[in-house]
Amino acid sequence: MTVVLFDLDNTLLAGDSDYAWGQFLIKVGAVDGPSYEQANRRFYEDYRAGTLDIAAFLVFALRPLHELPRAQLLAWRAEFLEESIRPLIKPWVFPLLASYREAGATLALVTATNSFVTAPIAEMLGITHLLATMPEERQGAFTGRPEGIPCFREGKVHRVKAWMTASDYAWEGSSFYSDSHNDLPLLETVTYPIAVDPDPQLRAIAEERGWEILLSSSPAAHASTKNAK
Repeated sequence: MTVVLFDLDNTLLAGDSDYAWGQFLIKVGAVDGPSYEQANRRFYEDYRAGTLDIAAFLVFALRPLHELPRAQLLAWRAEFLEESIRPLIKPWVFPLLASYREAGATLALVTATNSFVTAPIAEMLGITHLLATMPEERQGAFTGRPEGIPCFREGKVHRVKAWMTASDYAWEGSSFYSDSHNDLPLLETVTYPIAVDPDPQLRAIAEERGWEILLSSSPAAHASTKNAK
């Protein structure tokens, strides 16, 4: 069975769900606005530059899960999904996912953004398998720490390999869609790396290596599922 992997932020979404969640928490008054926004923006800029300290970022990103009441978090998340995430889904995404399903592919969302934020997004997209950074829980409460290896850079490769081995999936014929040079380790591991609206660093590498490049400005390019057949 062919495996097709998708990054989420700036790939299937026209934006970053992790950053957007932080901005949403500021909007609803859940966190200190000015200082939180400054840190949120700084971490996002570090990510785009390829200099993100993932451990420091997760201390920042997971703290609200630990400090805020779970029932309130769930209510805010439902609002966030409809207000901030659904409008960000790129127009070609649902047809592309449907065409891969029709071709019999197994789809997985592979994202550094934590699973509290991304599990309902995967459900919204109809993607059954989610590999995301896991917030640690103890006795039904978030601790503010990650569980296991963060699903970031080489961590994505580790997590995907473990999942594929446990599920008896094969790398042969696999694809990975991503926008970011941070995902080079996984892009270099799959059979078909696909750069989607790539950042400048990834675009240069994709052009040099002859990888497929998909641009949202060229919707016809997203009709193909040749790698799934």
